[in-house]
Amino acid sequence: MINTRTSVQKRLNVRKMAVIGVLSAISVMMSMIPFIGYIPIGPIKATIMHIPVIIGAIVEGPVVGAIIGLIFGLTSLWNAITQPVTLSPLFLNPLVSVLPRILIGVVAYYVYQGVYKISKRVYASGFIAGIIGSLTNTAGVLGMIYILYADKYLGLIEQQGANAAKLLFGIVLTSGIPEALVAGLIVSAVSVALIRKGKK
Repeated sequence: MINTRTSVQKRLNVRKMAVIGVLSAISVMMSMIPFIGYIPIGPIKATIMHIPVIIGAIVEGPVVGAIIGLIFGLTSLWNAITQPVTLSPLFLNPLVSVLPRILIGVVAYYVYQGVYKISKRVYASGFIAGIIGSLTNTAGVLGMIYILYADKYLGLIEQQGANAAKLLFGIVLTSGIPEALVAGLIVSAVSVALIRKGKK
């Protein structure tokens, strides 16, 4: 009995490591391809990099999601150094570029679990988790910018004296919501496929 449990645990650990490796590799590759991982839109870069993070969290749990989120955050930091745009100086701080990305998977996992307990539907749970996970990224990054760098942000976009909160909320509407809808659709479809495959 003990040997059986140990064998199962080893298989689960190997699977988790495999998922981390594959999705982290996808994240790194996406970050290196122009207009795929990071898409320049004016002074910012939109992204779909959070999608592998959310998928990893739903399929294998919050720790796996947090690790893939860490990889996402590190690529964001590296991208700010090597391919700077107007707001890149703000992303040199890991509290902006890395920390919110670690939280994506954690939040997405618990949202998925909570919705699934109520609905018992993988697609709906994945869709909502994808949206909330994506908005966690958007709100986390923009929230940290507002808390730490509101005045510097206004200076970088040459809008001194403007309302930083309103400008950042505008980014949520124009970039964050479309990103969230895309994430919801992709995550729900992939989650259904992976979870069904895992049950076989």
